[in-house]
Amino acid sequence: RMSVSRRPTRRTALVLVVALLAAACTSTTTTTTTEAAPTTTSDLAPSTTILTATMPLPEKVEQDVASGFTDDGHPRLGDADAPVTLVEFSDYLCPFCGRHFSETKPLLIEEYAASGGVNFVFRDFPIEDLHPNAPAGHAAGLCVAEQDASLFWDYHDELFANQSAWGTLPAPGPYLETVAEQVGADLGAYRTCIDSGRTSDAVERSIAEVRALGFSATPSFQIIDNRTGDTYQLIGAQPLDVFTSALDGVLAGGAPPTTAPPPPPELPPWLNANGLSPNPDRPGYTLGGDAYKGNPEAGLVVVEVSDFQCPFCQRHTSETQPTLDEAYVDAGHIFWVFKHLPLPIHPQAVDAAVAAECAGDQGAFWPMHDLLFETVERWAIDSPAPILTDLAGELGLDQAAFSACLDSRTAFERVLSDSDDLSGIIGSTPTFIIIQDGRAGVIEGAQPLENFVEFFDQVL
Repeated sequence: RMSVSRRPTRRTALVLVVALLAAACTSTTTTTTTEAAPTTTSDLAPSTTILTATMPLPEKVEQDVASGFTDDGHPRLGDADAPVTLVEFSDYLCPFCGRHFSETKPLLIEEYAASGGVNFVFRDFPIEDLHPNAPAGHAAGLCVAEQDASLFWDYHDELFANQSAWGTLPAPGPYLETVAEQVGADLGAYRTCIDSGRTSDAVERSIAEVRALGFSATPSFQIIDNRTGDTYQLIGAQPLDVFTSALDGVLAGGAPPTTAPPPPPELPPWLNANGLSPNPDRPGYTLGGDAYKGNPEAGLVVVEVSDFQCPFCQRHTSETQPTLDEAYVDAGHIFWVFKHLPLPIHPQAVDAAVAAECAGDQGAFWPMHDLLFETVERWAIDSPAPILTDLAGELGLDQAAFSACLDSRTAFERVLSDSDDLSGIIGSTPTFIIIQDGRAGVIEGAQPLENFVEFFDQVL
């Protein structure tokens, strides 16, 4: 295929790292972790994890970089004859891949591709058990690639920049087609390609090939010295200096330097052992200020980050949580903690969170939690306070005290504190932070019940 000119992009970094050695989504578990190597379900990473939100398309950098395809047909940026190749094995919906895309890759392309020293190859490695829509995105990307390499990279950028826009759609096909049209792809050819299923087959082959290379996490990288055939691996969304040191070492004819890993980062106060301890002065709440249920002495802690107006949170609460409660929480195996993250797209979510806290003051946080999710259509109105007070009455609460609580800032400040705690760490709901032996991982989204059961049964 003919190579065309491509202008790589520099993207604004939107992800705030709590503490990080490297981050990777792993195909061996439903958790996302911040360990530098792939993990199993019984080996949670020593840090909390970071999720990406929708990222704005960034400004262009000045250098033009050639784009094309490798001899094997994989999309490439940079000189085909570059002495070094950096192969990226990635998943369009992996948050850590999104962070690499937005923070690190543009700088690497600017520094190394423009000079001709390194070319960059993209390989499809969607992890369907974590990101069910990802394979469709990768298949769509390959259909766009059939038309033009430059169109592929534009499409690639849009999918990464808008993970939250399509990652949880029940049927991502129409969105993916819209993006194809936006980047300039011929829709007739695109639809013919999608209908044929050939790129879905190609994605499956790519997954098998990547696993055969020994990779199980995204993003993963292979540095190839094209002069000698030597290869080196990097796992996870490593910091920029790790990549530059490795690439500079290989370009100089050597190997990437090896460094000792830093000590495991500490968990934030509300996630450490003290913060998760029951508050003797406020029954049903931790010292970190969060409502809980289950056995405080359980070996596994789940912190649910949720929004009462989020439809995916509602689905989890109605379809999945009752079974989890019966099998794990009520049985004393899991200590379940709730943390508020009312999203700006849900205008009454803050009011509902405040209502849950006010009910908590009367010992009824969880009954109100359940009722709020059951009655979203009643209170998701311009002035929800009267309806919320009615709900308190239905639970047999003191409505006058409840109403006074709604009007005060006390409960609101608790909700605001939760949002502040999570700012820059968690960006979507529902998210489940898993704590075991001082280490943390994440389950993203309203996963099917069987995913939770499989994971919990393995780690307990």
